[in-house]
Amino acid sequence: MKLPTFLIIGVQKAGTTSVYGYLKEHPQVYMSPIKETNFFATDWENNTEKKPDTGTRKRINSWERYCELFMNVKDEIAIGEASPNYLVNYKTSSEMIQRYVPDVKMIAILRNPVDRAYSDYLMHLRDGINVGKVRSLSEQVKFRADSSSTIKKGLYYSPIKHYFDSFDREKLKIILHDDLTKDSLKVMQEIYRFIGVDDTFNPDTSKRSQSAAVPKNQTLNNLLQTKNPIRTAISSTLKILMPLETRQKLRSGIIKLNSAGKELKPLSSEERQLLTEFYREDILKLQDLIDRDLSSWLE
Repeated sequence: MKLPTFLIIGVQKAGTTSVYGYLKEHPQVYMSPIKETNFFATDWENNTEKKPDTGTRKRINSWERYCELFMNVKDEIAIGEASPNYLVNYKTSSEMIQRYVPDVKMIAILRNPVDRAYSDYLMHLRDGINVGKVRSLSEQVKFRADSSSTIKKGLYYSPIKHYFDSFDREKLKIILHDDLTKDSLKVMQEIYRFIGVDDTFNPDTSKRSQSAAVPKNQTLNNLLQTKNPIRTAISSTLKILMPLETRQKLRSGIIKLNSAGKELKPLSSEERQLLTEFYREDILKLQDLIDRDLSSWLE
């Protein structure tokens, strides 16, 4: 039975999707066909609230289903998957990883938590997540920092320390998003060496996944991105007039026309300062823990 030899455990909005793609390009690497399996984020054996499958995708909620993801491994040297929630749900995830794949190597990509929160906030707007309930970052920091997932995901010290305490420290490689942005090829070659494959391979690092986008008209975006009576009615009518592929292209085209760059909703200097002060203590503790200069995150 083939099992992962490495995991990308985090963090969200820090380039994990791009790195997942670069890893898939390497001929000696096999990546799970499903990104973000999230299998190790839940103790499925003791979970009594197993949700049913939705659509064509099966939930990876059992060891058998997880193993099926790697049935097509041939002669690849490194086998991996990427689930950023393993850093978020670090207590459960570390226990599950120790239970099922104790010898696995792990990679954590960390981004300036202020920029990460801003990117996460824009994603919520773009994808119509929690329509009508998305609060500004300053409101989230001031009034619900202890419950906002957008804010809490940028607190890296405790999760990283927990992994260091739970595993051989050499098994966890820390990558900074700043380095990935400056020299993607150099970082990928470091990762290739870490997972034990040919580090002279050059992936196409010109590709970037999930660029920030902001809806020009939020109401129109919500109609296109969420399930609602108007969208259902239009979809039912269009089913008669055009095939599925054409309908999907039409919807994607409208979403693209209604999108602009993040400059449409910039992070104000006041919000940046507020977020920086919130994360300051965590950043200072983290830089000592990982022995990296993170002073640029405090500017």
